[in-house]
Amino acid sequence: MTLLLILLVGGIIGWLASILMRTDAQQGIFLNIVVGIVGAVIAGFIVTPLIGGAPITSGSFDILSLFASFLGAVVLLAIVNLFRRGSVR
Repeated sequence: MTLLLILLVGGIIGWLASILMRTDAQQGIFLNIVVGIVGAVIAGFIVTPLIGGAPITSGSFDILSLFASFLGAVVLLAIVNLFRRGSVR
């Protein structure tokens, strides 16, 4: 059940991050899920030591965890855009 929740929440977080970074037209459902989950892993290493909490991949689904995972997904998309286009947006 936790894996299903991680996939669902990861997909929503990846979708919201892709809307913010204007890459939504280039991504499908599968890539949104991947971005959300990889963003949560990045959040576990970079964002959560700065703001506290835990990423969604640890099974924690509170507001701070969702926000940290969202920031991790945005950081991931910014890095991808930097290499793909030469600019963050």
